[in-house]
Amino acid sequence: MSGPASDEVETHDDLVAWSREYCKEVRRDRFVDVRFDLVEWEVSTRAKRRAAAVKRPKIPDADVGTPIDWETATAAGGRRAEGRPFPATLSLTWGAFEAFDRAEWESTLRHELIHLEQYQRFGTTDHGPAFKSRADDLEATVHCPVFADPKYVLRCRDCDALVARRYRDCKLVSEADSYRSSCCGAALSVDQPG
Repeated sequence: MSGPASDEVETHDDLVAWSREYCKEVRRDRFVDVRFDLVEWEVSTRAKRRAAAVKRPKIPDADVGTPIDWETATAAGGRRAEGRPFPATLSLTWGAFEAFDRAEWESTLRHELIHLEQYQRFGTTDHGPAFKSRADDLEATVHCPVFADPKYVLRCRDCDALVARRYRDCKLVSEADSYRSSCCGAALSVDQPG
């Protein structure tokens, strides 16, 4: 692999270069159908909840499982695709890269490759059954590990099961009593760790 080794990544450019090369290897070795000429790369230092993300235009009525016709596809707002997928941006989170070991980061990249593959084929992506099946094929996690401490932790009041983590105040936090857990149907409690 060209570029810096994963343990030599020191800058955002290094992270993009190493991650791009790793993804190209996965595409070649694991038969992932992604066009990298339609992928832009960036690094986020602000994200706390997502290790990485595929940013893409929303295409009304696109559905995972139904191939999209890029000749006629139109994004929300009326922009036409004109025969090829709209470019997508793969946003890598610096904090996640620093917190994860190499295997966790590689799994995160394979996870994002599935999103890119689905988007380029179907015009949308999700974490549904097709994603889970492909994640099994690529030995990728369906949900990336937590890498930042949340400001709020919501739990079931009956069994203390973790319901959600939130990194800022929101309706779920401020109105936790009006929500019910999926495990016991009980109200939620809010903890502020640390």
